[in-house]
Amino acid sequence: MALIGSTIKPFTAQAYKEGKFVEVTDADVKGKWAVFFFYPADFTFVCPTELEDLADIYPTLQGMGVEVYSVSTDTHFSHKAWHDTSPAIGKINYYMLGDQNHTISNNFDVLRAGQGLADRGTFVVDPDGVIQIMEVTSEGVGRNATELLRKIKAAQYIAAHPGEVCPAKWEEGAETLAPSLDLVGKI
Repeated sequence: MALIGSTIKPFTAQAYKEGKFVEVTDADVKGKWAVFFFYPADFTFVCPTELEDLADIYPTLQGMGVEVYSVSTDTHFSHKAWHDTSPAIGKINYYMLGDQNHTISNNFDVLRAGQGLADRGTFVVDPDGVIQIMEVTSEGVGRNATELLRKIKAAQYIAAHPGEVCPAKWEEGAETLAPSLDLVGKI
């Protein structure tokens, strides 16, 4: 599962977004920052809490030039039904990709063997289609959109400032590090 630094693989999927069914491909992702947010299934328990949390920061992400693609192995029809019946999911304005053929889940190596469900995986992809951040958690561990936002800000910062790195707990505006021989053993 060494996907950091690799380029996303080709895919085509149907998605539900803002009352419409739309086609999304890997070509649509290139040229902007993107988050692929995999979850096991619609109409479940932890998933709506995560997706609602992500919906709450979606306007901020859009302002940073980041698009969000939630992905499960359900169909786009199921996504619409869930969106129409759940107050939490009804808040979502980002793409909800159906991956019933498992192409995207296999491409990101999060498909559970023999189950047909995706693990909880988060991938941040840069404008060149290269995976910069990945996180996979177990079934019962929900993710935190605020922490994801912090990581995206750090990834965008280091992309714009070659030669600098963001230390642990880095927040926007805080000091960064410039790795050098002089710093070895002093931090």
